[in-house]
Amino acid sequence: MNGSRSTTQQIAVAVVVATIVLGAVPGTALAQSGANAGGTVVVEEGETVDEINALAGTVIVRGTVTGDVSAAAGNIYIYGDVGGDVETASGNLEITGTVGGDVNTAAGNIVVAEGATIGGSLQASTGHVEIDGAIEDDAAIGAETIVLGDNATIGGDLRYAGSLEGNTDAVAGEITRDATLGIDVAPTIQPIAGWLFAVYTFVLNLLLGVALLGLFPRFSAAVADRVATDPVRSGLVGLGVLVGIPILLAAIAITIVGIPITFVGAFVFALLIWVGIVYGRFAVAAWLLSYASLDNRWLALVVGLLGGAILAQIPIVGGLLNFLIFLLGFGALSMGLYGRRRRGRTSPEAAESEGTTVD
Repeated sequence: MNGSRSTTQQIAVAVVVATIVLGAVPGTALAQSGANAGGTVVVEEGETVDEINALAGTVIVRGTVTGDVSAAAGNIYIYGDVGGDVETASGNLEITGTVGGDVNTAAGNIVVAEGATIGGSLQASTGHVEIDGAIEDDAAIGAETIVLGDNATIGGDLRYAGSLEGNTDAVAGEITRDATLGIDVAPTIQPIAGWLFAVYTFVLNLLLGVALLGLFPRFSAAVADRVATDPVRSGLVGLGVLVGIPILLAAIAITIVGIPITFVGAFVFALLIWVGIVYGRFAVAAWLLSYASLDNRWLALVVGLLGGAILAQIPIVGGLLNFLIFLLGFGALSMGLYGRRRRGRTSPEAAESEGTTVD
């Protein structure tokens, strides 16, 4: 009966985790006509969709979008064809393909590469823009630096704010300096987008944490206890596994037979890293809350994930602390999985007595 229950729980958590992962890993934009949210939204080469409305880490168009592209993302790459307009807020926008309509964007960096074509106008607020393709209508650009390449062409007028460099003969119409363009737009959007993605990541981590704590309560408690009682060993094991597994997978990949194993292993390893991040933040929060006599796993999960999200916004120091917390959780997770596997070879009763069953 216990074996049947354990198997059922494992199947359930696999379904839950797979559902969460599908929302975070690269996906394909199939017949998109509504809003999309995910780690990566992709229109593959040879694929055609109606339009894209996306909030994502990355948007990639290799195929064809017959309508408009509206997106807020860290990076947006248009390698294929967009029939309509492009309206974006992003860290980076790169156009190497064709846009039939207008481009209206606020971004940290913009590149209109050689061979790229914008059939309408370009309106941009950015830190830096490089144009080496064709803009068939007017361009209005507010930027710190605007560079016109040797192959650039602008069919209409150019209004700009900032420093204009390069091939000004590329402009068929008039060139006018307009200091009102692009005032503080890009610097304002970037931190907002950063916090927006932080909230999205927090929600994904919270869903995974709820699944782990709800379906593996004893194992989760054992991970937290291991971090609290032996943090040095947990951290060293986490570092060792983090370095050792990729080396092992690379060695397996040397043989043709090992390539599928390496592919599956890499996916599992990436998933375990994510679980390690969530467990690390949960375990450290549970450890700290214990000093205030607060023993609540759900409170520890929320506090830990919120703390990690806040640390992620702090340059350098926050990233380092989050990495150390991850090593603690990853190491404790690795030791727990190894110990459970070893005890499973002896007797289920022994494993249950040490509190590592999925119960």
